Amino acid sequence: MTRDDDTPANQLQWGDRTRSYIVHLPPGYVPGTPVPLVVSLHGGGGNAHSNRVQTGFDAEADRSGFIVVHPDGTGERRPLLNALGRGHFHTWNAGSCCGYAMRNDVDDVGFIRAMLAELRRNYSIDPRRIYASGFSNGGMMSYRLACEMSDTFAAIGVVSAAQTAYECRPAQPVSVIHIHGSADQNVTLGGGIGAKALEKVPKPPVMEGVEFWARHNGCGAPETSGEGKVLKTSYRGGRGSCEVEFHLIEGGGHAWPGGEQMLAILDKPSQELAATPLIWQFFAAHPRAA
Repeated sequence: MTRDDDTPANQLQWGDRTRSYIVHLPPGYVPGTPVPLVVSLHGGGGNAHSNRVQTGFDAEADRSGFIVVHPDGTGERRPLLNALGRGHFHTWNAGSCCGYAMRNDVDDVGFIRAMLAELRRNYSIDPRRIYASGFSNGGMMSYRLACEMSDTFAAIGVVSAAQTAYECRPAQPVSVIHIHGSADQNVTLGGGIGAKALEKVPKPPVMEGVEFWARHNGCGAPETSGEGKVLKTSYRGGRGSCEVEFHLIEGGGHAWPGGEQMLAILDKPSQELAATPLIWQFFAAHPRAA
């Protein structure tokens, strides 16, 4: 159990690497009573600690009674920066992105499987209510988990990302909520290489992933509605009550809406919606079909 950024992360040996993750339990957690689990994945260049601050998922877990786990990706060894506490620049292998994890073909899906197995041994987790959420590269990794672990994840929440290029053959339906800013210059709506992209590798159009999951889930025709600067597109009526939602924020940049701006040089988070409670509400409404 963790309560602040000074608490050491849990360690897990996976392959030839020591991997790490931080677990946050809600105050009302009672061993033996199954609760939902959210796997919250940081963006490229981030880490588990920064992800807790950026998303505020721990506070939402306290309000709503679920466990949240923040795993760390992998990155280059930087002894000097590590000694100064500034060397944790991690990425996820989401297929064609990103960074160290992709270049070294890190088995992040295997790591997440092993982490979940350890969490199930240590905590009481409802197997029908396991979810993944991520920002940017972490959102891309969430899509990959849905592709390769559709038997585990009931739904995913994606912010400022795209479903990167690799073969996706999910065995089961998975509900998806995706939030994106129209002015995102890191992961642009139309795909390609954004003006601010750190990885100079083309990304597919954002709607390709959204529409892929609407088709795979067997959803009906899209329905649109708007509020303020947010246009919501919903695909309902999928198998096992699965749904897909896409929230487009007019003028929104590459940031976690309603969350923390981690550096002054980064885009300011939109205040048109708060991503974390919205994602959790979607998750809570979409358990895996019995």
